[in-house]
Amino acid sequence: MKTAISILLFLISVFSFSVSAQEKTKKELKQERELQKQNEIKALIDAQNFVFEAQKATPQSGRLIQLDYNTYFLKFKTDNTTCDLPFFGRGYNVGYNSDGGIKFEGKPENIKVENKKNNTILKATVRGSSDVYDLTFSIFYNGSTTLSVSSNNRGPISYDGIIYAPKIEEKK
Repeated sequence: MKTAISILLFLISVFSFSVSAQEKTKKELKQERELQKQNEIKALIDAQNFVFEAQKATPQSGRLIQLDYNTYFLKFKTDNTTCDLPFFGRGYNVGYNSDGGIKFEGKPENIKVENKKNNTILKATVRGSSDVYDLTFSIFYNGSTTLSVSSNNRGPISYDGIIYAPKIEEKK
């Protein structure tokens, strides 16, 4: 009887050790994935070449607006920045022929990067065809990003979303 109990205790201890070893590997794998994601985000910021995809908008009035279809973006590159974002808020001097969104293309100027403990702040100014846009990205190392846009002709607005590497287009 003592041998049966000792064998049973031995098997339980071996089983519990193997379970704890598996938990450690799961934790290690999660940490490795998080570290890899952080390195990817840092590389995008260092290259100053990324795509911001807006998922939520917060105009100056403060109400949160969910954006559908994942079609709103800002492609940031040091030589040319392209933006197509919706605008909800007050326009001060907007032409009648505009569709109401924030759409521009131009070269970013005065690019400043400030690294903090949990995120990076990237600021830039882009001159569009009819307005000047001040962009402030607050980029967290998990990829989530907040973009604040202010301009001369519209009220300020913020967007929540993610950044990722631009897709390489194949030439035909």
